[in-house]
Amino acid sequence: MMIRFRNTEGPCLAPQGSVACIGAFDGVHLGHRALLGRVRERADALGLPAIALTFEPVPRQFFQGRASFRRLCSPGEKCRRLGEFVDGLGLLHFDAALSVMSAEAFVERVLVGRIAVRELWVGPGFRFGHARRGDIALLRDLGARHGFVANEFERIDTEGDRISSSRIREALLGGRFDEAARLLGRRYTMGGHVVHGQKLGRTLGYPTANLRVPWGAPPVEGVLAVRVTGAGMRDWPSVASLGTRPTIGGVEPLLEAHLFDFDGDLYGHRLEVEFVKKLRDEARFDSLDAMVAQIHRDAAEARAILSS
Repeated sequence: MMIRFRNTEGPCLAPQGSVACIGAFDGVHLGHRALLGRVRERADALGLPAIALTFEPVPRQFFQGRASFRRLCSPGEKCRRLGEFVDGLGLLHFDAALSVMSAEAFVERVLVGRIAVRELWVGPGFRFGHARRGDIALLRDLGARHGFVANEFERIDTEGDRISSSRIREALLGGRFDEAARLLGRRYTMGGHVVHGQKLGRTLGYPTANLRVPWGAPPVEGVLAVRVTGAGMRDWPSVASLGTRPTIGGVEPLLEAHLFDFDGDLYGHRLEVEFVKKLRDEARFDSLDAMVAQIHRDAAEARAILSS
């Protein structure tokens, strides 16, 4: 049974000991997966549970604000991908109290008190605790005192590119989806359940499946050629808009996908949208007629790209 916890205080959940890793794990990219694979390997060798410690919200999101930090995946997706490797998941609630907790207190309360860590793995340059004082050197010193070994996992590169969540964000925002896929180890997708919208697209001849982005600013923006999977479909050719819809006064980001040659009810279904190519940035139009004319051009361009 998966060990799950959110609080830094509480009883020890792995009294026999554990092998653990810590990180924001935004996107769970190839570098993260290599680290998680090492933790899984060492836990199996020692006969101990593998545990991943992460934070919600992502610390950078907490400090920058939900509306401005472009996180790569939802909390649910992150947990699902981490769960492929570990037996336990500490999804620690990152709030004001945790942000000022010293590195020493975090080690004592969480690593020792909650999971009795025997072997700890972190990525290169990992920092933690108030003012980011904690590093691998401090972890090794505290490990000698508390009976665990701390290891820094070597950096993983692909085709000369340093793998990092920041690099992936830059690639996605720039529409470089092939580059992002190399760093992630998979094509980038966004998923969610189809919700009711204003139904404006239907009146304009372009009905859309609408997916909210409630977990932060999206790392992709604009009008895009996409493929949609879900509700019995796979890689359905589509054109999508991801943004705030300035022409109609939108505020919250919304992913709107028009599925070519599709006629059906998708409300409530979960869809995954794969981004293939960015067509243009989001724009504000002076009239709905001007917007519809541009939608015609976008749809034709997306069809041509996806058919080739």
